[in-house]
Amino acid sequence: MARVTRDDVARVAGTSTAVVSYVINDGPRPVAAATRARVLAAVEELGYRPNRVAQAMARRRTNLIGMVVPDARQPFFAGLAHMVEQAAAERGRLLLIGNSDYADEREAHYIRAFLGMQVDGLILVTQDPAVPGVAGFDVGGDGTPVVLLHHRAETAGGVAVVADDEGGAAAVVRHLLGHGHTEVHCFGGTFALSPADPVSGRTAGWATALAEAGVSEDGLLAPAPFDRVRAHAEALKLLARPDRPSAVFCATDDQAIGLLRAADDLGIRVPEELAVAGFDDIAEAVIAGPALTTVATAQDDMARAAVDLVLGGAAERVTGARTFPARLVLRRSCGCPKPS
Repeated sequence: MARVTRDDVARVAGTSTAVVSYVINDGPRPVAAATRARVLAAVEELGYRPNRVAQAMARRRTNLIGMVVPDARQPFFAGLAHMVEQAAAERGRLLLIGNSDYADEREAHYIRAFLGMQVDGLILVTQDPAVPGVAGFDVGGDGTPVVLLHHRAETAGGVAVVADDEGGAAAVVRHLLGHGHTEVHCFGGTFALSPADPVSGRTAGWATALAEAGVSEDGLLAPAPFDRVRAHAEALKLLARPDRPSAVFCATDDQAIGLLRAADDLGIRVPEELAVAGFDDIAEAVIAGPALTTVATAQDDMARAAVDLVLGGAAERVTGARTFPARLVLRRSCGCPKPS
């Protein structure tokens, strides 16, 4: 069946296509009530459906926001994307989400695709602002607002919404040391991440807290994958060592959950024999065994700020990082008493 066009509606209604457009778009010119009724009757009779995408692109405003995340299967990124989607919906926008799978070229693919769709703005949870996915071409060079979320901007004109990763990590490591541990291992830190990556900030916070206590970090950093399944395999190796740690700070809650499972597999009691803390305060942290001490970030506020920044005019946008606080959430895994 041939697609019904605006010309078909105009012919049945006995008017011009311009008048049909005014009725469908509610302007910009007024239409007499009788004429409007004829156009709407023709629309109903013919089953006409306007091509909203074409209309939006013609207006250079699609009411779409593009968002790229490393892996929406991970609870942290799934939750963050959900909050961005809610904030966008409150502002009358739809959110398009692409998963980069931590691959530079896949990230670049989604950025190009979203820019080609003429999205109103881009929110990027990129693994590294300096990699080709972001820096290899002129992202936002056509005037499309671009905001980094969760990662810091590396360029002078970059805009980012981030948490106080370093301060939050330092706080939780100080807390673990306060339980009497002579050292705290860092699980999930890495030797190869960009300084803009939040995990780099968390590792730096861990190192700062150790330095304050006069503890050397040598030999205490154990890199691990970000997903809990592969982190579990690395945690088995860490906890099977004859000099296994008595306290571990994990760079993410997913890694901490993998480590908690490894401790259970090896018969290591938490927190009696091993104190564990994470970062992110994902929903599963409450039901981990035992409940996970962690660091919570203002994800909802961060999501709203990112959406506001991509939708705001140039005058409202500020360069650099807008940093939100992080707070310590105490539960059983660190050795604190069970809440009454």
